[in-house]
Amino acid sequence: MSLNVLLIPDAFKDSLTSSEVVKAMRQGVFSVDPDANITHIPASDGGEGFLDSVREHLDSVEEIPCETVDPLGRALEASYLFDNQSESAYLELARASGLELLSKEERNPMHTSTYGTGIQIKHALSMGANTICLGIGGSATNDAGTGIASALGYEFFDSAGSIVSPSGKMLEKIAAIDIPKDFMHSISFYAINDVLNPLFGPEGAAYTYAKQKGASPQEIEQLDNGLRSISKVISRELGADHSELPGSGAAGGTAFGLKSFLGAAYISGVSFMLKLAGFQDKLISEKIDLILTGEGCIDSQTSYGKLVSGVAMEAKEHGIPVLAVCGKLNLDRKGVADLGLQDADELFRADQEEGYSYEFASELIRERTAGLIKAFTLR
Repeated sequence: MSLNVLLIPDAFKDSLTSSEVVKAMRQGVFSVDPDANITHIPASDGGEGFLDSVREHLDSVEEIPCETVDPLGRALEASYLFDNQSESAYLELARASGLELLSKEERNPMHTSTYGTGIQIKHALSMGANTICLGIGGSATNDAGTGIASALGYEFFDSAGSIVSPSGKMLEKIAAIDIPKDFMHSISFYAINDVLNPLFGPEGAAYTYAKQKGASPQEIEQLDNGLRSISKVISRELGADHSELPGSGAAGGTAFGLKSFLGAAYISGVSFMLKLAGFQDKLISEKIDLILTGEGCIDSQTSYGKLVSGVAMEAKEHGIPVLAVCGKLNLDRKGVADLGLQDADELFRADQEEGYSYEFASELIRERTAGLIKAFTLR
């Protein structure tokens, strides 16, 4: 009997897009079960690929080009999606403030800013948007969303009264905030969030994510101190403290800034996208036997709202097994089971040359997928 398989992987960062992963997984499934019925749901946890997923599931959106700047302030055109029917705009933080926009030598969250994303939000508001949905994964930043706020009219000052230009290293210098008088309180903002980390501390934005964005150990400590400092200033100036709220550490504290400055609500990126895609309905209507998911790395952070974890949680309600392929697997068998996965395999092998799993990612995904399917059919 042929399997009914659902493919719903994320992109493999610095390697393959989610569409390329799906293609390789599909070939892997067919190599074991040529008659398999394969269904694919384009999905994202709020990070890279968020707009592609929205476009796939909402026919009424159109792409809007916008002149903005990248994380280092250089001119850039980055589009977003606008739905005239609902007057809603969908933006992806990575398009203007993403790590992938910078070379490895340029990556350092001490110097980057979310200002470019703020320009996009301002543009969307000028188009008549009354709802802003921002997918906030994949950032190059650690500025607590002060760049976005600055683009929307907030001003930040140091203790001497001089204006501070937002960036990670400048957070410690901010001592006062000027709120724009004409700010539009009727606008609904949503942070489509892929993690559950608090703003600062051992599990906060800096200590968890700043290293992969290019920060040194000393800079990570400074960035964490900056996040602590801006939290105190915002609590004093705006009368609210969201630093401990799960998810506030997303995208270098961008979620915290969106909530503090714009009153944004946090929405799980996985839940948002799976609902948009009709995930639960497809499990029933397509009589799915097995789900294949995956991403670049599966580790202790995966349970903090990542796509793989969210898919496994929602599939559990229907008793459908979930298998995962990833670039690097940093969990033991118990950790894999605790995520809700029946099995998982990684592209990486210790005897490979450096970079091998990146260069031959498609071929390896096909092989690992085939191996997982074979093992599943023999259970």
